[in-house]
Amino acid sequence: MSTVLAYTSPAIGHLFPMVPLLQELKARGHEVHVRTLRRQVPVLLAEGLQARPLDDRILAVEAADYQAGSAKAALASSVETFTARARFDAPDLQKAIDDVDPDLLLIDINAWGARIQAEASGLPWATFSPYTPPLQSKGTPPFGPGLAPMPGPLGRARDALARRLVIGAVEKLMLPNINSLRAELSGGKLSPVSGADEMFRTSPLMLVATSQPFEYPHPDWGPDVRMIGALAWEPPAEPPAWLVEATHPVVLVTTSSEYQADEAIVRTAMAGLAGEPFTVVATLPAAQAGSAGAAKAAGTDQFGPPPANARLEHFVPHGPVLERAAVAITHGGMGATQKALAQGVPVVVVPFGRDQHEVAARVAAADAGVRLSRKNLTPERLRAAVHRALGKAPGARRVAAGYAAAGGAAAGADALEELIRVCL
Repeated sequence: MSTVLAYTSPAIGHLFPMVPLLQELKARGHEVHVRTLRRQVPVLLAEGLQARPLDDRILAVEAADYQAGSAKAALASSVETFTARARFDAPDLQKAIDDVDPDLLLIDINAWGARIQAEASGLPWATFSPYTPPLQSKGTPPFGPGLAPMPGPLGRARDALARRLVIGAVEKLMLPNINSLRAELSGGKLSPVSGADEMFRTSPLMLVATSQPFEYPHPDWGPDVRMIGALAWEPPAEPPAWLVEATHPVVLVTTSSEYQADEAIVRTAMAGLAGEPFTVVATLPAAQAGSAGAAKAAGTDQFGPPPANARLEHFVPHGPVLERAAVAITHGGMGATQKALAQGVPVVVVPFGRDQHEVAARVAAADAGVRLSRKNLTPERLRAAVHRALGKAPGARRVAAGYAAAGGAAAGADALEELIRVCL
């Protein structure tokens, strides 16, 4: 059996989807080590994994993309965040390699320095992406704005223009920083990359936690990019008594686990669904992160008294809530959105930024829910979107079946074991 070292970015939305894969590797007899958020180390230790915290300086570099005024500016801000974190996560990974002596590295797609260090190490390594990676693909719009697929010459022309205006501009900013880091962190061992695609495909294997029909077809991605379906996990917890006693169908409302000032979703849902025949359960997962940004999300008193049919919680396990849910309202994060769809629960997606516009576009394309823009987020429109989403359950169930067919954690572990056999 082999020793696996997993390294995450500082976000529970990236850690939690990785956990089922790590559990599967452990169940197969592999020794599994994890470097992740300090607050989550006890949780992983309780799962039987060998866990230690990331360098605290990584978490101190907070994402500020939610303050950007456009998709291009938001992508540029993310580049700055990941580049700044890279100077800490690269040596942090190397220290973990020295401590663990692994046979295989599993690196979060957003840990840019760790990716460079893994590539330079000469060890077998793979990338784990809990969201659709920003890779080019024929017939797929460029990553970022959340454009719907458009076939034919007009669609190809639109996509080419959008890529030049958004991705091309960001690449001009990103590549000098990335290539400087590649040279510096590897001691000159790694050659420059020519674009975002080449950067994200430096690993021999990329595991992507999604699948068709939620994800668009990508026959040109090749076998080194494996879609394994949604991986849903959360810390074990008993469902609260008030949930067990709820008599109405539940509407789950959740915001980002990495702070992005999206509390308006909760506020609007409480107002729009007051008096409706639902039990509204709203959560603020960013309050668990322990960063300064998370502190902004921690105060529930900013919302005032909730309506009689609503509850506002920092954290409640989503699994038991979704078992009783008719609809989930999400910010478009892959974790929350796919967790709902994996249980056949349709969604209303209100994207604020990051990959969320892309997630919302896929929800609409799969007919698994309703997309509502941030500028149209009013109590009346959100209430109407929830009622429309109720009719999207068949699409949500088709997505759930696609996730199951992709193989999940077992398929991911198979691919990682194959990589070990090939490389060792």
